[in-house]
Amino acid sequence: MGFLDDLSEGPVAADTVTFIYLIEENPRFLPIVKPLFEEAARGMRQIVTSALTLLEVLVVPYRHQERVLEERYEAILAHSRGIDLVDITREQLRAAAQIRASFGIKTPDALQLAAAVTSGCKVFITNDRQLPQIAATRILQLDTYAKRER
Repeated sequence: MGFLDDLSEGPVAADTVTFIYLIEENPRFLPIVKPLFEEAARGMRQIVTSALTLLEVLVVPYRHQERVLEERYEAILAHSRGIDLVDITREQLRAAAQIRASFGIKTPDALQLAAAVTSGCKVFITNDRQLPQIAATRILQLDTYAKRER
């Protein structure tokens, strides 16, 4: 079974790194994440991510004044079929606070997980080994799938 086979029905949440691997065409992870985004583009899958992702992906393009990279990130996050950029609302902030209180993780990670949980995602895609397994959402590590493909 592969990565797509391990995803549940319904929307899946993606951490910032998933978008970085796609846009920057990371040779190790692109073969894993590209099919996910292709499914979303065909309307077969909904990918959810916190609006925090936009902040996180734009730092490097802003720092290096890479306008093209900035535009690519903005386009995929704001205008792609099948990608839902979830606003940070009071509900998100409360959910993130509960996650932080329960698991002691950093605020950005808690916000990403809160977006997943409050959007009904049963899977959260990441490469962050520090994230806890939480009851409502299963954490999938992209590195696990990259090791299988070697």
